[in-house]
Amino acid sequence: MSTPRFHRPRRSLGQNFLVDGNLRRRIVEEAAINPGDTVLEIGPGRGALTDLLVELAARLVLVELDRDLAADLRRRYRDRPSVEVVEGDILELNLRELVGHPESVRAVGNIPYNITTPIVFHLLTPPRPADILLMVQKEVADRILAEPGTGAFGALTVGVQAVAEVERVLVVPPSAFRPRPRVDSTVIRISPRRPAPLSPSEEQVLRTLTRALFQWRRKQLRKTLKSHPDLRLAPPQVAALLDAAGAEPKDRPETVAPAGFVAMARLLAAT
Repeated sequence: MSTPRFHRPRRSLGQNFLVDGNLRRRIVEEAAINPGDTVLEIGPGRGALTDLLVELAARLVLVELDRDLAADLRRRYRDRPSVEVVEGDILELNLRELVGHPESVRAVGNIPYNITTPIVFHLLTPPRPADILLMVQKEVADRILAEPGTGAFGALTVGVQAVAEVERVLVVPPSAFRPRPRVDSTVIRISPRRPAPLSPSEEQVLRTLTRALFQWRRKQLRKTLKSHPDLRLAPPQVAALLDAAGAEPKDRPETVAPAGFVAMARLLAAT
């Protein structure tokens, strides 16, 4: 395997390369790769995790946006038939076309922090990977893992927790990267629920409902459900949704657990 050539990090692509060897090993251990697994690595960069993943995965698909890094990866792994390097933007790639059967794939990534939320929701668009292990900004991890009633709880929390279980795996300091980011990082595990709690049409309703309620997060639920231009529900519908969520009319959206949003989405989709 050839040594990666020097590559100056590109700020426009949000590049911070993991250089801590102990953390590299811990992250790959947490990925829990089994013999026969297909692994999708998003943003492999200089190959910090790739060098370890290639020894474990039966098939390793690398998606790298940076042209120079993608070329380096092709050179390094040209003698490894199990490795496929795809130069492109993960947000523009169809997972089924990329890996065949996403439901059996493990996704791993040290992803750019400026597009974390779009990548998370892209991966959570059905069909979903079996397991997702991502390095994200700590503030984003806190929002994804937030509990109802806290300031961090919001649309991102509901959107992820409604369809997946989430676990904080590791907290990673800035010193683990070159260049050093200005924020702490966190590795999280996102495990999509099986079977999916909502149908595709119900998930679309959930997105509309969640977006509307958190756009008006300072307003009471009854007011938003009745008056938001994306909802405009009749009083009987409002009462039924509140009952399904176990919520009171004067409650605000951050007090409703993700399960309550799922219940409202199911009921609204059925009407």
